[in-house]
Amino acid sequence: MSAPGDVPVGLGLGLLSIGRTWGYRSEPPPPEADARRLLEFAVEAGVRCFDTAPAYGTSEERFGAFLATLGFRREGLFVATKFGEHWDAEAGSSFTDHSYDALRRSLDQSLRWLGRIDLLQVHKATAATVGAPDVVRALEYARSLGITRLGASISDVAAAEAACAVGLYSYLQFPYNTLHRTLEPVFALAARHGLQILINRPFAMGQLLHDTQRAREVALRESLDHVLGQSFSGYVLTGTKSVDHLRQTLAAFRSRGG
Repeated sequence: MSAPGDVPVGLGLGLLSIGRTWGYRSEPPPPEADARRLLEFAVEAGVRCFDTAPAYGTSEERFGAFLATLGFRREGLFVATKFGEHWDAEAGSSFTDHSYDALRRSLDQSLRWLGRIDLLQVHKATAATVGAPDVVRALEYARSLGITRLGASISDVAAAEAACAVGLYSYLQFPYNTLHRTLEPVFALAARHGLQILINRPFAMGQLLHDTQRAREVALRESLDHVLGQSFSGYVLTGTKSVDHLRQTLAAFRSRGG
């Protein structure tokens, strides 16, 4: 049996929107009860991959509290988080720090919130940072704690190429949709190196669903068709905070055999 996360392509839930203001319309995070309902619905509906990060405000804390209620159901989930971008609660903004001490502190806190991490990704990864001594040392520290899957969350092809060359990473995460195609070469690059992919912003933070005259169901299917037309294994991450929207996205994803 393959381990959680080792599947062709699944639909995962990105958790930025439950922790801080985000999205095409810059919407605030939901109340705690609504965030809990979303997470419970996702698990009951069969979502297995959840992607969070320290830079997502209260996302890790909220998700970790939910995970603690699951008991044996936690074992079937694939929990991904990141380090490298950090959250300043007082300022209400994020900042980047890839120094070893900052990365280690961040990872230790993430483990306190989440209990277990199935995939750890370098956040805001660049060609210069994916193989930097402090980053490599922090990844080795993560491995010493039993975290075996490592990834890089990138925003340009050069960073993806550098991550593949380093040889430490098994996942790449990046945005891809009909409005953002600049990272399309990364699909072939990942395939050549045997890396799995997490796609974020498949609906362009909601823009592809809001700025259209088409029915939402049609816009969902067309957006997913564009992403899933690429050859890769991994997950497509939807970032919704709405149970209804997640239900619709799951239906659209599964209607095409996902």
